[in-house]
Amino acid sequence: MTVVSLETYAENTWCPGCGDFGILAAAKAAIQELVREGTPLENIVILSGIGCHGKIVDYINVNSFYSLHGRVLPAATGIKMANPELTVIGFAGDGDAYGEGVEHFVFSAKRNTDIVLVVHNNMVYGLTTGQYTPTSPKGYQGKSTPKGSPEEPMNPIALALASGATFVARGYAANKKHLIWLIKEAVKHRGFALVDVLQPCVTFYNTFPYFSKHVYDLQEEGHDTSDFMAAMEKAREWNHRLEGRVPIGIFYKVEKPTFEEELLKGRRPRQMPYIDTVSHVLKQHI
Repeated sequence: MTVVSLETYAENTWCPGCGDFGILAAAKAAIQELVREGTPLENIVILSGIGCHGKIVDYINVNSFYSLHGRVLPAATGIKMANPELTVIGFAGDGDAYGEGVEHFVFSAKRNTDIVLVVHNNMVYGLTTGQYTPTSPKGYQGKSTPKGSPEEPMNPIALALASGATFVARGYAANKKHLIWLIKEAVKHRGFALVDVLQPCVTFYNTFPYFSKHVYDLQEEGHDTSDFMAAMEKAREWNHRLEGRVPIGIFYKVEKPTFEEELLKGRRPRQMPYIDTVSHVLKQHI
């Protein structure tokens, strides 16, 4: 396979220089490597929400689904429950995932649903021309906050850890090789996997110069990914202010039963379709 084999007819309309291009290139390369290693291409499903990031499903030639604003995760959960053999990768923006969809984010992490969420975190609503998001730094001046945002930013890495996510990572759109590795590791992980990607918006909030100077690799510094408290400490090291060093890499990784496995516990799934089993379990709680 080559990158060309994943091309589509769609014209790319992202702004020249957008960090989304880095995520697109890394996602394509990761999918190619996964297929070469044995994952059937027809078993890969990608989803997106609403925002600049959402166009990514138009640009990768695999099974895809456009969801509503903030609803990537419930749609991804439904797909995984209907066919647990699928590899389900959701793409969302920081406003999409941590604003409109934050309740789904918390519950997906808590349940340990076996899906991957790649967040295009540019700290701005780029598609609607520059409003602040849950991850915009305090003081950010945009269309909705001309005098500066009065709010402290959300810390999605800390939130994911506190919510029970079993794989928590951060990447940088300009570090393609590292991001390919992160996406592959997230896909191979059994359980809910977050890859929060620093994705500068060159039009409304260009953070490339800052991140390129200040990101550092957690794994190169010997971070223990099995240590929850160490992961939380690293998560709090940087919180969307353009100051200080910015850790990227895997913060935390642990193996726990997935949501899908728990639904089937004590049952014999071979005697009935998987979705019938799920329906049977859910009816007991209605």
